[in-house]
Amino acid sequence: MEETTGVLKEGFLVKRGHIVHNWKVRWFVLLQDKLLYYKLEGGKKESSPKGRILLDGCTITCPCLEYENRPLLIKLKTKTNTDYFLECCSREERDSWALDITGAIHAGHPVQVQELHRMKNSFKLLENISLHHIVDKMRDSSTGIKLTLNVEQGNRYKETFTGSALVDWLISNSFAVSRFEAVTLASMLMEENFTKPVGARSTGATRYSDLSEQFLDDSTALYMFGHKRKNWKVRKFVLRADPAFLHYYDPTKEENRPVGGFSLRGCLVSALEDNGVPAGVKGNVQGNLFKIITKKDIHYYIQASSKAERTQWIEAIKPLT
Repeated sequence: MEETTGVLKEGFLVKRGHIVHNWKVRWFVLLQDKLLYYKLEGGKKESSPKGRILLDGCTITCPCLEYENRPLLIKLKTKTNTDYFLECCSREERDSWALDITGAIHAGHPVQVQELHRMKNSFKLLENISLHHIVDKMRDSSTGIKLTLNVEQGNRYKETFTGSALVDWLISNSFAVSRFEAVTLASMLMEENFTKPVGARSTGATRYSDLSEQFLDDSTALYMFGHKRKNWKVRKFVLRADPAFLHYYDPTKEENRPVGGFSLRGCLVSALEDNGVPAGVKGNVQGNLFKIITKKDIHYYIQASSKAERTQWIEAIKPLT
């Protein structure tokens, strides 16, 4: 009989079969070094496990988006390259199992476990944050977020995605390490109009004053791609030297989270003449303008409060490019 002392977690999960890829309910027991699963007979767990997954050398993928109609999957790949797909009944259950399994995998490395729990509900300032890059990836026809027809309260919305689907996609594509961080990124995308809410559920949430509460990690909240506005906004800029980065913040918000930012490596920065912005850029903004062109050929137009301040910004930025 399999030793089951030191149980860390146990409960029902739906497992994909190895040979025939059908899905069956199994009772799972998480131990320090393995994950056991049991068949059920007459509603009771059998005394001996049907199988075991050795956690040493395992890698975990959560969320796993390999099955479009099964969004609550965890994928485990053993060091012998055997894949296990486990389905949970809710996002909360999935994330709880994933956290505990990851903790067991790294049990011999307490620093990693401590960092894992710290990341679960914290926001880490992304050094390479680029909302433009995230949106480009989201729009990719093969690996981007799936756009579907959704119905809410009798209304049909074409080419939309749910809030929870976007959170899953951001984590799956390594733009975020936790749902908390993914919601923060999703809120920033919505704030900059890269995405926009559609339907009563998501639109109603935008009435909250706290930016972090305006985006819903919910399978009933609908969103779609927006059109990036090229109007002018007041932003607080923070120049960082190591790594060379320029972040910008919304001064009307209390939280200390950037609205966006970009790497300064390979950038070109220059002052503009005082006769306004070039053709094609909206807004009749006059005076004290300078332009930054990033390595990816994205153009940022920034207005300083005076010529002297513009000169100071340009001189501070140039050595970092």
